[in-house]
Amino acid sequence: MKVLNELKYSESHEWIKVEGSKAYVGITDYAQDHLGDVVYVELPEVGTDVAAGDQCIVLESVKAASDVYTPVSGKVVEVNENLSDNPGSINENPYESWIMAVELSNPAEIDSLMSAEDYEKICD
Repeated sequence: MKVLNELKYSESHEWIKVEGSKAYVGITDYAQDHLGDVVYVELPEVGTDVAAGDQCIVLESVKAASDVYTPVSGKVVEVNENLSDNPGSINENPYESWIMAVELSNPAEIDSLMSAEDYEKICD
């Protein structure tokens, strides 16, 4: 299982990468491994307001459908359209295949997310 030190993590296996006031969200290597081959990604609409903990993405794999939750609050400002044509890229490189970007409305929420070290502990 690969975990990147520069990211923050949620208990529901999402990662977040903050760049200024924007946060990129994806699923972890652990999550994609347990999900299996991703065959479809239901992206949120740009402009949607989300609150931390909201279900906002659905991933379908050969095994099952799985909800993805936003670890932070804000407005969806970008979605990764490449996933519509190539959902399997999430399996190939989950940390490069971000799903959505959120303009943060409460940057302090980032402090409640886990470090790489803490995330590894819950996965063991």
